[in-house]
Amino acid sequence: MLDPISSLPTRPPGAAPATPGAANNPAVPASETGAADFASLIGEAVSSLAQTLRSAEQVSVSGIKGTASMQDVVETVMSAEQSLQAAIAVRDKIVSAYLEISRMAI
Repeated sequence: MLDPISSLPTRPPGAAPATPGAANNPAVPASETGAADFASLIGEAVSSLAQTLRSAEQVSVSGIKGTASMQDVVETVMSAEQSLQAAIAVRDKIVSAYLEISRMAI
């Protein structure tokens, strides 16, 4: 039998429990509540993307040399391509949001 949805955790593994009232209290900075800011999230995503692309490049070179299997090369390159497409989609959404905010009347 399947477990009910209510038994699933409501926060990601390793995340700190929410501080009661911290979200409604502007006097408590986000850094004190354990929340990551947007810039650090984007920075981590970009560094992860760069690592994925470097790995794909290294495996591709190994494939050209004949030291890596064709399956490894294809899997790694496809993973890098998916990561790059996701990064491009996020970038497009960020630019779109910025343009929408810049058009708002103050």
